[in-house]
Amino acid sequence: MGVAVQSHYFSVGSVVSWARAGVGAVATQAMLDVKYGPLGLELMAAGMSAPGALRALLAADGKPEYRQVAMVDSKGRVASHTGKKCIPEAGSAVGGGVSCQANIMRSRKVWTEMLRAFERSPALSLKERLMGALDAGEAAGGDLRGRQSAAMVVVGPKASPNRWEGRLVDLRVEDHPDPLKELRRLLRYHEGYAWVDQGDDRLSSGKMDDALTAYSKGMKLVPEVLELKYWVAIGLVSSGKDRARGVRMLKEVCAEDRNWVRVTRGLVKTGVSALDPSVLRQVSR
Repeated sequence: MGVAVQSHYFSVGSVVSWARAGVGAVATQAMLDVKYGPLGLELMAAGMSAPGALRALLAADGKPEYRQVAMVDSKGRVASHTGKKCIPEAGSAVGGGVSCQANIMRSRKVWTEMLRAFERSPALSLKERLMGALDAGEAAGGDLRGRQSAAMVVVGPKASPNRWEGRLVDLRVEDHPDPLKELRRLLRYHEGYAWVDQGDDRLSSGKMDDALTAYSKGMKLVPEVLELKYWVAIGLVSSGKDRARGVRMLKEVCAEDRNWVRVTRGLVKTGVSALDPSVLRQVSR
């Protein structure tokens, strides 16, 4: 489950998008009342359906006509509300397990185009479908005021007593002239780092070929991030699985940025990594 949003509003992700693994997702917008997010999740966590949770919160709200809220629970039940006094163009479109909504738009086509884009790509990952919906909304006219920020949060299906667990994607663009382009860049980074993390896990399990495949995918996604290459090299050298390749990569990184020599000295000094001191001599040349 997840929420994606773009707006001409600073740091929109800090107030609009709410989600909890195994529980549900909430988007609260228009003349927003933030409490719809955390309280909606609490009600769904207690067993209430998304429609029931939204009805309860609207009934307790003194100004529901100004709110725009959507909720989805872990069983795929959807609830959506656009108050009569939301600034036009405002409206929503609901599909199977999904709601698309918008306000202060250039066109009434925005939310229907968002839904159409989401529903025509079922084979893609949720984050890709959410991104596609945002792109479609922008292409259909987008926010009448322009663009400023965007955000995406995706959570897994398994509930946990620890609310911070199960967050698969949690990215925010606080202020940017092209927030959707920047959000796509952050998603690319997110995936690249995730592949390198998988490589570390596979390497520690002795699955060398799988680790190298994961490392390769990660570095290919974000080749401009020198640090990823550095930690992949450290992993290879420390494990002893492909020491020669790791040393070669480490030399390349340190030749490009000598600060990584100092980082390597710190690893050797503190014993954080099982790094042979001879490696430090090689990369220090």
